[in-house]
Amino acid sequence: MPIRRTDKPPARPRIVIPASEHERLLRIAEQAFERDVPVAGYLVEELSRAHLVPDEACAPHVVRMGSQVTYSDAATNRTHTVTLVYPREADIDSNRISILTPIGAALIGMSPAQSIDWPTPGGGVAQLTVLSVTR
Repeated sequence: MPIRRTDKPPARPRIVIPASEHERLLRIAEQAFERDVPVAGYLVEELSRAHLVPDEACAPHVVRMGSQVTYSDAATNRTHTVTLVYPREADIDSNRISILTPIGAALIGMSPAQSIDWPTPGGGVAQLTVLSVTR
């Protein structure tokens, strides 16, 4: 599936985020918004629609900070494995992607078999599907 341009809001599945991570991520997103980081608004939207759960009640298959995630990218028809990290821990050469990237913000709270349309840097929309999650 190629990247497409659209005025329609992207489809978004139900997501789950542990309460303590939600609080920290919201602070990071708000600080990024103040610095005019392009993905900050998208991350705030994702966090605002998340279902919050107590940390101990978060299922191990839910993408959270530190999770290793394998996902397929419909635009490139490729599979990628990344670890979702806080901005200071990001290292693209080690496949450690920041929550302050479009893909990082799209992955948070997702579970295997869920797909999400996410905004690409060029203004289009692409789709990814979570295949597996490990902690």
